[in-house]
Amino acid sequence: MNLQKITKIIVAVIGVIAFFFLVRILMLGDDAIANDVTNQGVVSSFITLGYVVFAITAAVTILFSLINLITHPNKLKEALVSVVIFGVIIAIAYFMSTGKETDLGDGNTLSESGSKWVETGIRAFYFLVVIAIGTMIWGGVKKVLSR
Repeated sequence: MNLQKITKIIVAVIGVIAFFFLVRILMLGDDAIANDVTNQGVVSSFITLGYVVFAITAAVTILFSLINLITHPNKLKEALVSVVIFGVIIAIAYFMSTGKETDLGDGNTLSESGSKWVETGIRAFYFLVVIAIGTMIWGGVKKVLSR
């Protein structure tokens, strides 16, 4: 049996289990689940199945990504360069950010450090958007000029 058939069987089994939980939830109804704590276990098992599927998917994705990087050293080098560039962008955004203690609407206070990290995330997002748009424009101009 090849890997594709095994994967299809596993997906089918998970689909049948999910369908079973969905039918149980639909048979109980929204009101019965909301009003009776004992019926909430049906939804809980459906959510647990979702967590399990997510964990398996994440583990397989990370595993095969690492295997691919290990077997292709040139891709590993490109990935490391990308991670370093991303780190530099985050560092630039961090050092450009100013943190100040801020009162939140619910009575809590955002610390100076928390404020600085929020601003860092926003600045890094803006930098990445500008880089992405610039790359698209550069690619388009380069393509037009090469014709």
